[in-house]
Amino acid sequence: MVILMWILVFFYSLLLCSRGLKADKKINKYVTTLIDAKWKETPLVLEAAEYLSDENPNYFWKFIEAYSDNVESVKNGTEKDYYELILKLAGKYLSPAEIAVLKLGLSLRIYSTRVEMFSQMAENKNVSTLECYNVVDIGGKFTCSIEEIDQLITEDEWTKRDTYSIDHYYLGSQKTDKVMIMYGQIGSPMFIDLYMKLKNIADTKGINYILRYYLKDRPDRKLRLSGYGVELQMKSTEYKATDDSDIKDNTGKRSETNNDGIEEIDGINFMTLKTLYPDKHAELEELQTHLLETSHEIGALKVWQFQELSHQAAERIMKSPMDEALNVLTDIAQNFPMQAKSLIRTKVNNEMKKEMKLNQELFSGSLSIQPTDTALFINGLFFDLEAMDVLTLLEALRGELRVMEALHKIGFSSKKMGKLLALDLSSNADNQEFAMDIRDSAIIWINDIENDSRYSRWSRALTELLRPTFPGMLRNIRRNLYNLVLIIDPLNEDSMASVSLALSLYSYVAPLRVGFVFITNYNTLVTGLSDPSVAVNNAFHYFIESKGAKEAMQFLLGIYIGSNTITVDDIKQAIRARDSSANINYILGEESEYDVGRHLASDFVKRSGFKKFPQALLNGVPLSPARLNAESFEETVLATIVSQTPALQKAVYRGEVTEGDDVVDFIMNQPNVMPRLNERILKVDKHAWLNLIGTMPEDKDFTKWSPQDASSWLMKNMKYLFISRRSSLHHLYSFWIVTDLRLESSRKILEEALVYIESNADARISLIINPADDINLEHDLNRVALAALNSLPIDKALNIMHKIVKNVPFTEYESIEEHLKDQDELLAFHAYYAKQVLGLEKGATTVLCNGRIIGPLDNNEEFTNDDFSLLERFSHSTYGDKLFKNLIKSQSEDDDDYGIRILKLLLLFLNIEKTDITDDMIMKITSLLVPRPQTRNRFDVPFHGDEHSVIKLPPVNPDEVTFDLIAIVDPVSRGAQKLGPILKTLQQTLNCHIKVFLNCLDKNSDMPLKSFYRFVLDPEPQFTADGKFNGAIAKFTKLPTSSLLTQYIHAPENWLVEVVRSVYDLDNIKLDNVAIGVHSEFELEHLLLEGHCFEAIMGNPPRGLQITLGTEKQPVMVDTIVMANLGYFQLKANPGEWHLRLRHGRSAEIYDITTVDGQDVIQDGNNVKVLISSLKSHVLKVKVSKKPDKANMDLLSDDEKNSGLWNSISRTFATGDESEDQDEKLNIFSLASGHLYERFLKIMMLSIIKHTKTPVKFWFLKNYLSPTVKDFLPHMAKEYGFDYELVQYKWPRWLHQQTEKQRTIWGYKILFLDVLFPLNVKKIIFVDADQVVRADLKELASLDLGGAPYAYTPFCDSRREMDGFRFWKQGYWRNHLQGRSYHISALYVVDLKRFRRIAAGDRLRGQYQALSQDPNSLSNLDQDLPNNMIHQVAIKTLPQEWLWCETWCDDSSKKYAKTIDLCNNPMTKEAKLQAAMRILPEWIGYDEEIKALQQKIENESRQMEKEDNESNEDHTKHEEL
Repeated sequence: MVILMWILVFFYSLLLCSRGLKADKKINKYVTTLIDAKWKETPLVLEAAEYLSDENPNYFWKFIEAYSDNVESVKNGTEKDYYELILKLAGKYLSPAEIAVLKLGLSLRIYSTRVEMFSQMAENKNVSTLECYNVVDIGGKFTCSIEEIDQLITEDEWTKRDTYSIDHYYLGSQKTDKVMIMYGQIGSPMFIDLYMKLKNIADTKGINYILRYYLKDRPDRKLRLSGYGVELQMKSTEYKATDDSDIKDNTGKRSETNNDGIEEIDGINFMTLKTLYPDKHAELEELQTHLLETSHEIGALKVWQFQELSHQAAERIMKSPMDEALNVLTDIAQNFPMQAKSLIRTKVNNEMKKEMKLNQELFSGSLSIQPTDTALFINGLFFDLEAMDVLTLLEALRGELRVMEALHKIGFSSKKMGKLLALDLSSNADNQEFAMDIRDSAIIWINDIENDSRYSRWSRALTELLRPTFPGMLRNIRRNLYNLVLIIDPLNEDSMASVSLALSLYSYVAPLRVGFVFITNYNTLVTGLSDPSVAVNNAFHYFIESKGAKEAMQFLLGIYIGSNTITVDDIKQAIRARDSSANINYILGEESEYDVGRHLASDFVKRSGFKKFPQALLNGVPLSPARLNAESFEETVLATIVSQTPALQKAVYRGEVTEGDDVVDFIMNQPNVMPRLNERILKVDKHAWLNLIGTMPEDKDFTKWSPQDASSWLMKNMKYLFISRRSSLHHLYSFWIVTDLRLESSRKILEEALVYIESNADARISLIINPADDINLEHDLNRVALAALNSLPIDKALNIMHKIVKNVPFTEYESIEEHLKDQDELLAFHAYYAKQVLGLEKGATTVLCNGRIIGPLDNNEEFTNDDFSLLERFSHSTYGDKLFKNLIKSQSEDDDDYGIRILKLLLLFLNIEKTDITDDMIMKITSLLVPRPQTRNRFDVPFHGDEHSVIKLPPVNPDEVTFDLIAIVDPVSRGAQKLGPILKTLQQTLNCHIKVFLNCLDKNSDMPLKSFYRFVLDPEPQFTADGKFNGAIAKFTKLPTSSLLTQYIHAPENWLVEVVRSVYDLDNIKLDNVAIGVHSEFELEHLLLEGHCFEAIMGNPPRGLQITLGTEKQPVMVDTIVMANLGYFQLKANPGEWHLRLRHGRSAEIYDITTVDGQDVIQDGNNVKVLISSLKSHVLKVKVSKKPDKANMDLLSDDEKNSGLWNSISRTFATGDESEDQDEKLNIFSLASGHLYERFLKIMMLSIIKHTKTPVKFWFLKNYLSPTVKDFLPHMAKEYGFDYELVQYKWPRWLHQQTEKQRTIWGYKILFLDVLFPLNVKKIIFVDADQVVRADLKELASLDLGGAPYAYTPFCDSRREMDGFRFWKQGYWRNHLQGRSYHISALYVVDLKRFRRIAAGDRLRGQYQALSQDPNSLSNLDQDLPNNMIHQVAIKTLPQEWLWCETWCDDSSKKYAKTIDLCNNPMTKEAKLQAAMRILPEWIGYDEEIKALQQKIENESRQMEKEDNESNEDHTKHEEL
């Protein structure tokens, strides 16, 4: 025992000593990365103002004024002082929870893009030439002077200015084209003076006032971004791929070797020690774990040790303190390669595995989430972190928080609001077809399928609906399943098509019931002998009763023949023609038995709401009036039948309608069927809702109140009219009638409302007075009505209202005489509210229901008792039913009063006492939740247990608004790397309840994670100790020093980032070769403008269509080509106002832009303006159409096929991008990543230049080039006289993403050839970077490809010792190729014209999408894909001498080689650099020549710097003298 103690003491001492000795030698090296925007820093105050504007426009204006008043207090302060002032001022408008989310938004700089966009708009207007901080644009004239403003606003001519929904309108958009735009810098001198001046003009003169930002002074530093991930992937070192010129001097540094097995660490064999001293097992285990975790090398694990890694990570997380569990999860996921060696010693708890397994079964069954999948649910909303960026996540959080804060204000706790949040109360009215009840005796049915004998042979079984038929074929079922009602004016020839169709359907025994409603003279005193419309009605009834339906319809068709204006005599003649024995005077006379249904028809037509005729209803659903003509009517009817059939089939299948049911009753009892139709009620504008959730104002100046605060005051002080009921429960529907009772039409609406509430105890009504003029008499009906409402009991107030609608003399109102004078303030407030909050003109009438605005009504437009009933019915069917009834399945049927019953259900559902809920609460809930569509489903996450495998973190403040966050994650997955930091940030930002279900894979067959990861996200902006802004940065420490790492940026899909500063090779980071660490800086070079383009009529993508993007000053800056895949296109942009057009040339000649849908788009024909104002994705939907005279032209066809004399002339004089100049140059495409391959690239270029007489243009993929080579290329191009261009394309989000950087690069070689280059590049040759050319490539460019779109060289077969590695000679490839060659992708020539013509790119992408889902497919993506597609996209086989590589070709063929490629050799695994020097004698010479040029450039650069410094010193000395 003593010996053991001495051994342990010795080892501990040795360990401590060794650490002390190594302190100087072993530095904890780092890797750091940051991303800056292309634009300069933007002020946080403007970003905060934009945030507030999106919350509420009123907050924006108040904040601007408050900041201007307070900015002097921090005039000489730090950036942190300004930030604290912003938070202090924002705190007046936002709750603490909203302030926390604001901090996160400012940290992510989500509104910097919008601020920069406004500033760029100012620059485009040349505002900077005025050299003022604040400039005003008044009708196209600019000024900085307050004095000039008054003169400019009086001028008659105002240039129209484009404005956007994103603009800040003071008082909202006014009804005038005159616009004053202020470009200002908030807090600058004169800002507040100009601001107040323009505000006063807007108030008094009603001119639009817009505020935009202009940043004259701003910090001279780039904006630092966050919200992205950085990955360091462990790279295979099977083939050495590092550049020896990159290795820094590391002399004296000890060589570090991997430990041989995990049991021995730093020379200590723990297996032996544990065998000798089993009682000290725990202490030895602890020491071993400590050494493992502090080691800077990755331990080599055996295959069986991988199996439990996922569960072992989960075990460690669950054993940690709960408040540390998220940190442990994040640490394991983000540093897994270093953590793995210590995890394998962890013993897994079986209870955890058992619980996890049971949970996984539930996740798989109900959510389709498999083991290792990652999912995040916020209040039940699912977020796929692989596809969604953190900016979109933040937007969703804000939307949730707005509703949660509002519900909290109403009085709901977090527990009670969960169910309300999940409710989808949106009406979906745009997608819903409303129908009218056709169970009405006004309809003259000409047939009855269920009872007429002509249909007796048909089956009555509803199950016949489920029988398969040919598409468009109607089933013969003896049920009135389809009912067509034709509302026609029988004297109007336009009705002829409707009658003809009805006759046709009847004659051919179609399974359709047809009925007529006639527009006639509804005056019962008029007879058919004097009025032709009455005569038609009588005659039709006569024929249908005496002769049958067919005769009746033929009579109708007969009266249209040969007469423009139909008279009674024409009707008589038509009757005689069909029945010579008819008693015409009796049929048409006063005593006629056939004069029936006119009053009923009148009522039906009124309820239909139609103003023009003919009209048609199919099962009550109105058909489009434009389609009721002879050409389209039949097709429309059949199409509507086909569209309605699936709903009937579902009902039969589910048993909702059975054989014994009346089918018409079933159809008419559906929720979309209304007693009447009124488009104003049934078409809902999502913006036509009031925000009723504010706070009660403390001051009495209502002109300063926000709209929601004004609404809150009005609700609190509003008195209502209703019918007293037996119960104390409240009203479900509150109607506000905004009107001027001095107008007769307004009194009529009030009368109808009073009739409505007499029979509807669930509703209440009140008045808002909107006077038509400013005349304020002491005795007017408006004042009387308010006095009655506010001072009398309800029954007496109702009596007064009935008198008002009858306009009785004022002597009748003596009971409220004393209260009339008290209404002045209320009348003034009502007038203000109607104008400023409701946006109404004076005297306009409108109706509100639970905060929804219906109107303003047109002059003399009726709004009847039936319309009030329809509004209630519609409200109930779209949201009331969901809110009050369907939530509880077991209804209480004891209460026969419907309103009492559903109120009880609501109370039960929300777990509220009766006394807690008010009518106003119902109004507020409705106005809050109904306009908020649930565009996404919410999920309940079922689980079996949460004791052993779930991290549970309670909210900090349970009584405040609380988010419910549920995550499902495998702790050793790529999803966990991103999820961990996001959850940690959300925990710091939000008051949230977090549950993390660990979702481990049962057995791992390989290392589950082979990378290190950091996600750059701070909960709020960070500052240094001296108050300066401290930008976000990704930092890696404790990395393995001997492993080879590749850096990869995971930025949002629409960010195009490129590295702008890095001394080291980011493709091959080896910390052994660096002194302290590796630092790199990236720049957000572009924000993508993406879109989908289709032809308007045919709907197919216009392949090859070119779209350009530019600014006002530079119309064409970037261009792109539309793919056939989804019509996709992408354009590189940055914050600002952009002009989108079709490219000049064939695109603009053949096509016009029809429509463009997207955020902040203005279209004027073919000129489209688009704003880039967000870091988030911006996607357009563009529709184009061919010009009438170009209908048969094809963009990608050969010119000769479409040409004539004028086209020949135009080509002769063509300029710029449409010329053939590109054919004169040899176009070479290549790509490289990493310093070694860039070194090879330069040598490849030099070898081409040395052997090619033709002018050369190189095309390089910019995405992966280092700053070093981008700086060097201009010098090399000048030295050797070649052209070059950097092309760039972002991998589309819809195309399957590769996770390995190398495979992504391979994808770029083959997948985007049709869109990477301009259309005028006809042929391009791809040459691998590690190739050396020994021939003139012009020969290859001139080669006839025999109709194939591209040509490749086949793999050599001559080196026989490599036969075992020729995978294409066996298995799948042998069968697939069917004797054809397998081609190598190191060199190929592409006929881009042919390639695009046959849609080769689209085919390749389609096949890639299908195959790449399987991780085992396309292992050599760039060459497997074209070889796999060889039967669909032909490959021309090049002669073998065009590519020689030592691995596959024998030595004897080398002398014929035109190019030599440095293929990897799977047998020798020789390093590329070594192979190059051995195989290629000329390679060293080329390398030395490039190095000499680099040295020359470096010397020149140093000389210039020296001269600049001397010049500066001389200038300083001169100043001192």
